[in-house]
Amino acid sequence: MNKIFNPKPETWSTILKRPTQTIEDIELTVKEIFKEVQKKGDEAVAKYTSLFDGVAFENIEVSKSEIDLAIASIPEELKIAIQLAKSNIEKFHSAQKTAKVQVETAEGVYCWQEKRPIQKIGLYIPGGTAPLFSTVLMLAVPANIAGCNEIVLCSPPDKKGNINPAILFAANLCGVTKILKVGGIQAIAAMTFGTESIPKVYKIFGPGNQFVTVAKQLATQFGVAIDMPAGPSELLIVADDSAVPAFIASDLLSQAEHGTDSQVILVSTSKNLIDEVEKEIQSQIEVLPRKAIAEKAISNSKLIYVENDETALKLIDEYGPEHFIICTKDEDYFVDNIGNAGSVFIGNYTPESAGDYASGTNHTLPTNGYAKNYSGVNLDSFTKSMTFQKISEKGIQNIGKAIEIMAEAEGLQAHKNAVSLRLASCKVSKTL
Repeated sequence: MNKIFNPKPETWSTILKRPTQTIEDIELTVKEIFKEVQKKGDEAVAKYTSLFDGVAFENIEVSKSEIDLAIASIPEELKIAIQLAKSNIEKFHSAQKTAKVQVETAEGVYCWQEKRPIQKIGLYIPGGTAPLFSTVLMLAVPANIAGCNEIVLCSPPDKKGNINPAILFAANLCGVTKILKVGGIQAIAAMTFGTESIPKVYKIFGPGNQFVTVAKQLATQFGVAIDMPAGPSELLIVADDSAVPAFIASDLLSQAEHGTDSQVILVSTSKNLIDEVEKEIQSQIEVLPRKAIAEKAISNSKLIYVENDETALKLIDEYGPEHFIICTKDEDYFVDNIGNAGSVFIGNYTPESAGDYASGTNHTLPTNGYAKNYSGVNLDSFTKSMTFQKISEKGIQNIGKAIEIMAEAEGLQAHKNAVSLRLASCKVSKTL
């Protein structure tokens, strides 16, 4: 890892740069596939599934018999673990429900707000070297709590044309309505436009590689919403001498093993801790099955020494990490003052892995600095707020004159007339 001591603020943006390609590097590829899927539907999806995943089949929808076989193949111990995680995720997201907000803004003028589910949602679940069945829980559970009618799941198939059994088990457990063997750019494009086999959705959720991230952003140009631009995973830890070096190293490696383009950073006020963590990383990485991936990610990562907590906080807010672990004596300072982070983990016994799987919080989080302006997935991500108003005869008399004056000032005579006619009607009714 790269060691950096007391970097000057003017160098932070360079030091904290993510190891990602620019949108321009991959946007042309994404646009080309989008155009073809829009025009040719399933034919284009099959073409790119064969090209990128090396597999071809007639029916891309997962059948009930395939789901049943997958469920039977899952070890009981894993089923119990998944069910525990689902229960905790349900508890946390159910607690996020809010009641209808209602107020009488003036006598006879009633306004209220209600949350309604997004009817059709699409879930993108990465497969490949790390099939993220945990992401199914993180997305399908709150979607069901919100009351979404259609939950469409796309995940890339393996070389035999199958989706990982744990993904199928979790999807079935969480009420996914349709599961499709398609991944990558073509999956996002298919859910954006709809094809003969894949429904068009209103909002797309889920992480992916940089191509999937750019595809999701392109989908927004065609009237489809997305959860956030969620790209390669990242973690920043702030720690001092109160931290356990082995724990810190294990957390850094837990994110480094996600992918070669992942990034992990340690910010510390202790040079001794930095040295000890570096030794632990060298030791722990040797026994990891995904050592090669982790090593590549570690080469893009940083060990940064700063002199005090105040400087550390400013640097961390500049970075805006997806995951932020706090292991310091004065943890409250960071908890109370952090402004930009996707999800925060506090103390030596709160590994980032807990949020990834079973604590109950959501692990679909903003990356690449988007924590500065995006929230992680939550129950509200699957709903939209609708406002209502009902005005009585007394109410229109109370606010009508103000509406007339404002409409006339903006030069919108028809707006004024809509009120004037009603006010005149009120005067007539009074004389009767």
